[in-house]
Amino acid sequence: MDALIITGGRRLTGKVRAGGAKNAALPIMATSILADGPLVLRGVPDLADIRTMARLLGLLGVKVERKRGGTMVLQSAGRSPKNRAPYDIMRTMRAGICVLGPLVARRGAAEVSLPGGCAIGDRPVDLHLKGLRALGARLEVEHGYIVGSCQRLRGAEMYLGGPFGSSVTGTANVLMAAVLAEGTTVIDAAACEPEVQDLAHVLVKMGATIEGIGSPRLVVEGVDRLHGCEHRVIPDRVEAGTYLVAGAATRGDVTVDGARWDDLFALVNTLREMGADVERLDGTIRVSARRRLASIDVTTLPFPGFPTDLQAQMMAALTVADGISVVTEKIFPDRFMHVAELGRMGARIRKQGNAAVVHGTEQLSGAPVMASDLRASAALVVAGLMAEGKTTISRIYHLDRGYEGLERKLRSLGGRIRRINMR
Repeated sequence: MDALIITGGRRLTGKVRAGGAKNAALPIMATSILADGPLVLRGVPDLADIRTMARLLGLLGVKVERKRGGTMVLQSAGRSPKNRAPYDIMRTMRAGICVLGPLVARRGAAEVSLPGGCAIGDRPVDLHLKGLRALGARLEVEHGYIVGSCQRLRGAEMYLGGPFGSSVTGTANVLMAAVLAEGTTVIDAAACEPEVQDLAHVLVKMGATIEGIGSPRLVVEGVDRLHGCEHRVIPDRVEAGTYLVAGAATRGDVTVDGARWDDLFALVNTLREMGADVERLDGTIRVSARRRLASIDVTTLPFPGFPTDLQAQMMAALTVADGISVVTEKIFPDRFMHVAELGRMGARIRKQGNAAVVHGTEQLSGAPVMASDLRASAALVVAGLMAEGKTTISRIYHLDRGYEGLERKLRSLGGRIRRINMR
């Protein structure tokens, strides 16, 4: 099993590029089931989750060809009888649920395993089922599988808000089904995240009619068929945000190429309030900090609020900020697995319900720590870059799910980080 060894205490400086967005690419790959022609995607990151989705689509009769330079070509077999998404794949990647809507809409049948457990808390698929049932799909849960069927879906009005806001993958699933439904579909409380917008833009390129992209109200006019298209996946705002947080936390000077200002403005505003200088350049964002950052209260919210996927990294930065900070998690209330491991490095954090109170300390100290999930892993990397001495992070296979070439990119910024095999 691989691990990362980080020797901290060095300012990060220089320029780095954010890769394609994993959370945009995964549902977009699933749209290949809907299309009569090939789907050509550019800027697709080479990540474990991407490879898993490609494997899943292969089992569903989609030919997936990976080319050099981040290009992927996907060609569906049309109304293939291969409509079963097995548990052994679904348990490793929750985004696999995004094949449910396309299978029901295009093929009229689906057998999709319920996703496995998740370290960041309960993430039910009830909104997925609610939306698809509103369109006329017959869905039952049998022996751990969602079994779905329909003749042809019909447009409907629906509200997809949940107890913790809108569902990104729920919106994606229903949207992909609605584009082939007969008539008009109105999705209220739709997720507005950039990844959902990117998916909608792909569907429009494929021949769908969608109004309200980027708003919480999507209006879809169903069509009889969709064709293939070419599309470049948007840059990964979470990867870009991780480098910006690391740059500020190490009192460095980092420019992230491909970082989109509008996608990251909540983070930009937070970093500025903490005392960092953040500027918008031509297709890039630059952050610099010459002094200790100030404490701040952070609350995660659906887009355009502060992203839950950057909460852990921000908490790592706040462990050495001047003063007391409060981090409140309103998307996934149990997303605090990183707190205990940061404590091993000298962080002073007290969890209270869906919030954590962070008392800034002068210096973290390197220690052996264990990653629990993808974003917690990134938080430990940020902490290791700040800490005095050596930090060893085990179970980094989580990182490989969401960050392409992380250690290489951090080394290009001056970080002392290397991968080892602990066998």
